[in-house]
Amino acid sequence: MKTIDAKSFWSAVGQRALGVSVVTAAGAGGPAGFLGLSSAHVCADPPLMLVSIDKKTSALQPVLESRHYAINYLAHDQQAIADIFGGRSALKGVERFGTAAWGRLSTGAPVLADAAGAIDCVLEEAIERFGVVIALGRVVDFSTSTRPPLVFLRGRYFSPPATTEAAP
Repeated sequence: MKTIDAKSFWSAVGQRALGVSVVTAAGAGGPAGFLGLSSAHVCADPPLMLVSIDKKTSALQPVLESRHYAINYLAHDQQAIADIFGGRSALKGVERFGTAAWGRLSTGAPVLADAAGAIDCVLEEAIERFGVVIALGRVVDFSTSTRPPLVFLRGRYFSPPATTEAAP
């Protein structure tokens, strides 16, 4: 069987378009978050989402301790927020939340006020594998908007053109 190295893996995975998200939690030391390019739905009944969290990520402990997280899908004009939460700025920890307006849904996890959408989850299970924690969360609340999403594909961000027409 063929062995796939990390660089080849990321090249293969990078061929799929992703909605760019920031995953957040309300920790004892304040809000915490990280750029979450590994989130997906698991099933609709019950409604479950998963996020993959690197064990070195400072937001892991707040997620595990608070037993919640929100997946904030960034809008087309929010690449700067993706860069901040992806570690491409000098801002760290709680400082990153001062760059935008945040609210809350049911769990108390920070929710970006003008995101393309947000999904609020209660942590059901945390599964540790190969240096990551797979956090399975039951969806308890959500918000939506008509703002076009920020998309990540082949190592780059894309902003779809704004439209007022519904897709066919």
